Amino acid sequence: MKAGAAPNRILLVTGLSGAGKSTALRTLEDIGWEVVDNLPLSLLEHLLSTPLAKGSADRRRPLAIGIDSRTRDFDADRIVAQIKGLASGHDYPVETLFFECGDAELLRRYSETRRRHPLAPDRPATDGIAEERDLMAPLRRWSDHIIDTTDVDSPALQQQIRQRFAASGDAPTLTILSFGFARGLPRNADIVLDMRFLRNPHWDLDLRPLTGSDAAVGAYIAADEGYDQALAKIEELLLVLLPRYQAEGKSYVSVAFGCTGGRHRSVHVAERVAARLRAEGFSPTVEHRDLASLPHDGIEGRKSDFQGV
Repeated sequence: MKAGAAPNRILLVTGLSGAGKSTALRTLEDIGWEVVDNLPLSLLEHLLSTPLAKGSADRRRPLAIGIDSRTRDFDADRIVAQIKGLASGHDYPVETLFFECGDAELLRRYSETRRRHPLAPDRPATDGIAEERDLMAPLRRWSDHIIDTTDVDSPALQQQIRQRFAASGDAPTLTILSFGFARGLPRNADIVLDMRFLRNPHWDLDLRPLTGSDAAVGAYIAADEGYDQALAKIEELLLVLLPRYQAEGKSYVSVAFGCTGGRHRSVHVAERVAARLRAEGFSPTVEHRDLASLPHDGIEGRKSDFQGV
């Protein structure tokens, strides 16, 4: 291999067809990665030994290689063995990124785009999805990064790829998210904290139409006897953990705060914690997943006499 030709990072991008691999490869190319799709891994050594073009601005830029069930002579177990050999036989790191997605969502995507599944061109897409999931199982187990795109659209996926793989310095990209447990756990969150122990503004008719961003709602939540101690300890925990994540080289950290509906307690706590982290020198992005949802007694459940909410 010619000196200076080896990339400083190699990422194998794979996963279920329709789960987001193509979007990820395009995004990686946009942020400066060299991208090769459907390259048989038997040719990887040849690729790495090929000199880059004269005048290349960065001779060690990271390399992303797309592989999937359409790749020639695809065999997941053999690919895993090749990855192990590459990782142990060279000085450059080799990582694997796997895209997962729920069967129902994959089927919806194939139906909307009228595409045929590559493993079932003359059969129902459900057959191809099931077959490919079995074929890909060894690669999924081996992968360093797994992204589930079941509830993620293309712009959000592009943002995730940029956050995880762009060369943005040493500090990890930090996202603070609020959500409602009644509408499902957020996917790909690193830390999930449950705020349902706090008094619930939903049961105050004057506060119900408001959200956790409103001062009156914040004051109501903060009046809970457990609020000050609990929030102080949560903030202290994050101030301990975030520098440790940075020291370990983690480039993306997502902290999710949940309540029942995702409109009051989780929103208020997410905003408060983000403000504390900014004061400590971090730069979190705040997202409120369920803020626009309508208040609903059936979601909030029965008013608790124990908590007085």
